[in-house]
Amino acid sequence: MGLLEGKKALITGIANERSIAYGIAKAFHREGAQLSFTYANEKLRKRVEEIAGEFGSDLVFECDVSKDEHISNLKEELSKAWNGLDVFVHSIAFAPKEEFKGGVIDTSREGFKVSMDISVYSLIALTRELLPLMEGRNGSIITLSYYGAEKVVPHYNVMGIAKAALECTVRYLAYDIARKGHRINAISAGPIKTLAAYSITGFHLLMEHTIKVNPFGRAITIEEVGDTAVFLCSDWARAITGEVLYVDNGYHIMGVFDREERIKREVFGEGQ
Repeated sequence: MGLLEGKKALITGIANERSIAYGIAKAFHREGAQLSFTYANEKLRKRVEEIAGEFGSDLVFECDVSKDEHISNLKEELSKAWNGLDVFVHSIAFAPKEEFKGGVIDTSREGFKVSMDISVYSLIALTRELLPLMEGRNGSIITLSYYGAEKVVPHYNVMGIAKAALECTVRYLAYDIARKGHRINAISAGPIKTLAAYSITGFHLLMEHTIKVNPFGRAITIEEVGDTAVFLCSDWARAITGEVLYVDNGYHIMGVFDREERIKREVFGEGQ
């Protein structure tokens, strides 16, 4: 029996098979969860429907999180399809492409508002609306963050500010929903070659740096994030809430990069 056998999970934010949300869906499906999905606009509908079909689901709902009526409709449609909800995966973030150029000092007022609305407020709005569907089910919510929430990552800009706000939101929501028996946590994943990542100027250099510095000397995969999400949404993590769990091959623990030590490991196999 899988760790999520019989649980009903809503997954947002899938763009394609390289999305982190896809890795989570894949792991959830393997562990026995029933899945439903959202798409933000008609352009993404067919793609998300195809992915849903891959996991044996025909539950695909439109939800542009900038529109309150879409969030309300999502709750109504989901309640018609299922008698409850156990898991909600929030994999939604957005900032206009131009906000990744220059620095934070160049952030526009509109770009800031859009980034915070889509990347942060959407978690609050969706949680509030979906919470009644989790009644009596000890629900679990997952959102996705990144190390740029706490340290400066050049060109990550306003999204770093949004991720910092997102992590703080997780802690406050954890307090609010605990009284109803539910949990919420964030996964801070290392950089992955997703569609959204390529909006960031110099992303390939960021990937190279992360691989060079982290203790394992390799990139992480969407499957590794998916396995962590399974754990956090399973009963094995029933006492964990309000946390930010790093899945970055230990990148966040490093203070200084030792080039000579890395060469020894890679070439001579020393220190292993």
